[in-house]
Amino acid sequence: MNDLAPTRTVYTVSRLNQEARYLLEDVFPTLWVQGEVSNLSRPGSGHLYFSLKDASAQLRCALFQNRALLFRDCPRNGQQVLARGRVSLYESRGEFQLIVEFIEEAGAGALRQAYDALRLRLEQEGLFASSRKKPLPRFPHRIGVITSPTGAALRDVLTTLRRRCPQTPVLLYPVPVQGDGAAERIAAAIRLASKRRECAVLLLVRGGGALEDLQAFNAESVARAIADCAIPLVSGVGHETDVTIADFAADLRAATPTAAAELASPDRQDGLRQLQALDERLAGALRRRLENQQQWLEQLAQRLTRQHPQRRVRDRAQRLDELEQRLRQALRRRLHTAARSLRQMSERLHTLSPLATLQRGYAIVRRYPEGAIVRRASEVQVGDAVEALLDEGCLRCEIKAVSALDSWPESLTHHQSPGC
Repeated sequence: MNDLAPTRTVYTVSRLNQEARYLLEDVFPTLWVQGEVSNLSRPGSGHLYFSLKDASAQLRCALFQNRALLFRDCPRNGQQVLARGRVSLYESRGEFQLIVEFIEEAGAGALRQAYDALRLRLEQEGLFASSRKKPLPRFPHRIGVITSPTGAALRDVLTTLRRRCPQTPVLLYPVPVQGDGAAERIAAAIRLASKRRECAVLLLVRGGGALEDLQAFNAESVARAIADCAIPLVSGVGHETDVTIADFAADLRAATPTAAAELASPDRQDGLRQLQALDERLAGALRRRLENQQQWLEQLAQRLTRQHPQRRVRDRAQRLDELEQRLRQALRRRLHTAARSLRQMSERLHTLSPLATLQRGYAIVRRYPEGAIVRRASEVQVGDAVEALLDEGCLRCEIKAVSALDSWPESLTHHQSPGC
């Protein structure tokens, strides 16, 4: 029986919500929804959460921060709006919702419909992609302004630039900002500035007005000129709540002309503070470098002092004095030893010297006048002349007799010394 029971598929809540979200996002395309805004919430994240309702139902909506920045005056509680977005499901709460990409007040008329159609087409073409945006230079060498030479927007921009960076030159590209032909003149000025490359950044500005007054900045030719511009461009068209096609195409959107000037220019006071901070960092780095170099020089000086030739000469001189003293001591010991040995040898030599023998009463006999030593009695004959050397003086004798040793008196043979 158990083998024939059907197999049950059990979903977790997370899995069911996830698959429901996939199903909703696959089935429903991007669509428009009209309704009244209620329960609007603006948390610190910058996202907007609200509900769209009609007489019998309501729909939760989410407008995330990167899109919400473009719609500062919409939505508001109680406002009838048109919202374009994607159907989805918030899995954590299981709530059906609309992810809003664009929102506007309902009933704007033909101009609004044309605006929406052009904005959507250019967006799908990629003209507003963030990858196309160019960064603004931090310290522009010249700032270009594209606007009417008689409008309040130019005065606001120049006042701001004089306050923030009076040393930066400003170049005006005068154009009409509304009326027939204004869009073409604006697009031509953008292309001219891009071709000449006279400025580091461009400001496209004008004061506020109705939707009809801002039509020149919603023209496709202006949007394409901005997208093709080689110079970073900041748009500051109208008031904070005005959003034009030029704002989407620009590298950076500012809420007002004054804000555009502030975004494109370095603040002199901020620059001075940064320079002061850099100066302090540089001074600290130089001070530490000098301290390190001073320590290094002191170490080198100590090494040089230790290895200086004069010190080495002094050390060698001191060593030479020590060696001289040791040599003198060695010589004295050597001389003392040699003198003692010489004295001993002298005494020994004196003991063996013939003079010592003479001092004991003996004599040395030699022939006269030849001087040959007579060692044996048989070497002379009677009548020969000899000379006997004594301890003091000598005797010249003549041989009277020659006797053999065995006939000598006993007192002489005891010493075994020859006589004459």
